[in-house]
Amino acid sequence: MNIFKLFSVLFFTLTSGLTQILAVEVSPSNNPLERLIQGNNRYVTSTTVCHEDWSAKRSAVVESQKPFAIIVACSDSRVPPEIVFDQSLGNLFVVRVAGNVVDDFAIGSIEYAVKVLGADLILVLGHSNCGAVNAALSGMKFDNHIQDVLNAIQPAVNITKGDTGDLLEKTTKANVKLVTEKLKNSKAMLANLIDKGSLRVLGGYYNLTTGKVEILDKTQ
Repeated sequence: MNIFKLFSVLFFTLTSGLTQILAVEVSPSNNPLERLIQGNNRYVTSTTVCHEDWSAKRSAVVESQKPFAIIVACSDSRVPPEIVFDQSLGNLFVVRVAGNVVDDFAIGSIEYAVKVLGADLILVLGHSNCGAVNAALSGMKFDNHIQDVLNAIQPAVNITKGDTGDLLEKTTKANVKLVTEKLKNSKAMLANLIDKGSLRVLGGYYNLTTGKVEILDKTQ
């Protein structure tokens, strides 16, 4: 092997190893909310670390999962939580439906993630330019199940009725707040855990343009 080929092999080996070293979370916070914020910052700055050996990761989580957070998100194809928060397989338990509203089935799924899987943070994630919220805000009517989704968002529309400024953003955030309150008051399991301080429910707002997630009521 000539010197040029030897140098090429060494360079490839070193850079491949460096890539593998970089492809992990560096000092992830033990606080699940801060860990989400760290991941979102990596996503915003295009310094994502989730470029793994997926076959190995899949094998590692086949028998069990231990997600550190639950994300209640809109089904919008532009808002994939695992990418937005730069998280790998097994890290997030995601419940998605248009308008990030919840029903008994969604709450049951959340209860499973809390009780069985041990997640202690629920983040309800709305986003800018949400089509479901905009349809409800515009008073659109459908003769199918889409109307059920808009009906669930309608209370947020009622809250912001008559407001000025960006009504879509205000209504989306109002909807997030209503969903978080619904989860906080979900008896008996979620409400009891929240009262004990062992479970947090927060809201977030994702900006499609910047990629940034704003945490609403972060102090709670």
